[in-house]
Formats: sequence, C-alpha cells, structure tokens
Amino acid sequence: MLSLGQKVAAVLALAVGLCVAATSAASATSGPAQEDPEFTDIIENITVPAGRNVKLSCSVKNLGTYKVAWMHFEQSAILTVHNHVITRNPRISVSHDKHRTWFLHINNVQEEDKGRYMCQINTVQAKTQFGYLHVVVPPNIDDALSSTDVIVREQANVTLTCVATGSPSPSVRWKRDDGNKINLNKSHSVIEYEGEVLELTRISRLDMGAYLCIASNGVPPTVSKRIKVSVDFPPMLWIPHQLVGAPIGFSVTLECFTEAHPTSLNYWTREDGNMIHESAKYHSENTVGPPTYKTHMRLTIHKISERDQGTYKCVAKNPRGETDGNIRLYNPVETKNKGSKYQPPSINEINNFDQKSNSHEAGKGKKQDWLQSENVSASSVPLAAGMGLVGSLLLCLMTVNLTFFNDANLHLRSS
Repeated sequence: MLSLGQKVAAVLALAVGLCVAATSAASATSGPAQEDPEFTDIIENITVPAGRNVKLSCSVKNLGTYKVAWMHFEQSAILTVHNHVITRNPRISVSHDKHRTWFLHINNVQEEDKGRYMCQINTVQAKTQFGYLHVVVPPNIDDALSSTDVIVREQANVTLTCVATGSPSPSVRWKRDDGNKINLNKSHSVIEYEGEVLELTRISRLDMGAYLCIASNGVPPTVSKRIKVSVDFPPMLWIPHQLVGAPIGFSVTLECFTEAHPTSLNYWTREDGNMIHESAKYHSENTVGPPTYKTHMRLTIHKISERDQGTYKCVAKNPRGETDGNIRLYNPVETKNKGSKYQPPSINEINNFDQKSNSHEAGKGKKQDWLQSENVSASSVPLAAGMGLVGSLLLCLMTVNLTFFNDANLHLRSS
C-alpha cells in the first residue's frame, strides 16, 4: 500500500515524466556531465491571516534544464510546473528569480489553503522539500446559530447560546454590559462566565439587561455580540407618604414609585376615578430609572383649596397587570381646630407652679417630721406643695385620728 507521499510523488513523476526523459536523453548525448540541482535553502513555514496574500519560496542551484514544480500535499494537487500554472484556482500564480528562486503566490488566502506545500525538482530521483502554510482566521460569531434578544417572565429559566468559528477555535466568554455580576442562580454569581451556553435559573428583574458574548482566539479582532434579556412582570407600587398635610393656599407634591416591565402607563386620578390632566392647578412628572423598569411619579398641586383635599390615586398599568395606591391630602390646621377642647398646661404655667413650691419650702426652714411628734395639730402640719390627692387624703385622716386621741386623753384625766 502506497503512502500519501508516495502517491503524490507518483503524480508528479507522471506529470513531468516526459520532461525528465527528454532532459535525460539530452544529457546523455551532450558534452560533460551536468551537476545535479540542489536546494540551497529551506521553505520557511508561514502563518498568515485569512484574506491576506502570501508568497512561498523555493531556492535551487544548478537547475539547468530541469523543472521545478509546486503542489499542495494534503490535497494531492499539482499547482505549477516551471512557468505554467496547472491548477484552475485563479488565486494561484508562479514566478522566479532567474531560475534560482521559484515563488508560489497565493492571493486572498482562505482557510482551506492551509497545509504542507511541496517544491519538487524533476531529477531521475525527484528531489523534494516541504513548507507549511498556517492560515489563522479571526473569530466570527454565527448569528444563525446564536441567541437573539429574548423576553421572558420573571422566575423563568433562560438559556443563551453563542456559537463562534475561527482558526484556531475561539473561546467564548460572557459578561454583563452594565458591569454587574451574572446571577447563574440564587446562590451563585460570577463576573464572567466561559462557555458557548449560558444558563440563568429563575431569572428576576435584577437580571434584566444586555449580555455580551465575546469570542477571541488570539487573532485580531476580538468580536462580540450583544444580547438583550428583558424580564416581564406586572406593576408594583411603593408610596413613601400615604397621608400628606398641607395648609390652604400652599403647594404640595405627592409621590409614588413604580416598577414594571414592559414600561407601565402611569397616571393620577381623584377618588371619583376622574383622571387628572396637566393644567395650571396640576403638574405631573415621571422620571425613569435607573434601572429602566423603575419610575418616580410626582404630582404637584398648586395653591391648595378646600376642594383639593381628599384622596388621590396613582395608577400603573402594563400588559402583565395593573395596580394603584392612595394618598390622602388634608389640611393640618383645620384638623387641629376640630380636635379636643382640652389644652395641656403651658411651659410657663408649669414653671410658675414650681417656683411657688420652692419658695414655700424655703420659708419653712427646717423640715419637720410629723410622724415623730406626739402633739401634732392640723395647723402644725405643713401641706407640701405639689402633693397629690392621695397624699392629702392620708394627711387629713391622720390629723383627725390624732385629734381624737388627744380628746380621749383629756377626758380620762378629768374623770
């Protein structure tokens, strides 16, 4: 069984056999013997990006009447023989430098051009040498086999695919366009993920945004594809102040915060359901993001009157659902006037009472201990300033008892 190299040599021998025979015959009948041709240099291995032009060189000496041929070894294809192009490939041509160096030209190199190229001299025993052409291809992302923008419901699973070609085979990595971490699941987050397939488990609104698929293989340029992931969910509302007080004649701003995707239709109504429109009285303003699914709703009411008091409703609707929230606007001055008639003592009144108590205590001088006195009358017991009702009752009862015992002792003595 012949090897591939032997088959190639046989093909070349067949192609140039007539030339060899003619040359041999001429040498036999001519004068002194001609030196055999030899290669004077190796064929350098070349690496070239696809799309460029390349030139392989084969240097010989003593070529005489012999011929030089080029062939693609892996394809077993004869490309040129001497000055003639054999292949039908229009990108192939041949030239020489006074028969000393033979050049094989390949224009607009393609990936299929890579492989071993053989330069052969058609001596009786063919002389050959090889050079390798390595064709590198920048990475390319195959859009037909890769994911496009996706829209999913919240808590669903998402699979993103990015297929890249090139030589050498490119590596694929993923990152978020906004620089945030990629949440692979509820417990595992990464800055970058490597692999053609990116799987996101139980996706949430926090995972919404653009994901970059980046392919590289060391051959510039590196390429990327931007895939937008949209997460749909019904509107949600957050109201920081549900009860807002503002005096008559002043202006006030009511606020609601919404989250929704797709973006919700946001508006304000009164308690009767009538929508509030832009006017000299009302000014509504919606500020989006960040992120884009958040909206800050504001309603400013100018020069509040009594009829402006009551309930206001912020409403958010999108294809996934709707929600609303209430804010009550009231007049704090009016509410105070309608309250209880009881007024707590003022600070001045409390201070005056304390001053009177202190002056009374200072006038008494030495403090008496009425519990240790045997003859205590009601007039001799000082009433402590600020004493409570219970203390006054106890003092009264004890004074009565002491008086009763004194009377009893006098009666016994007299009898």
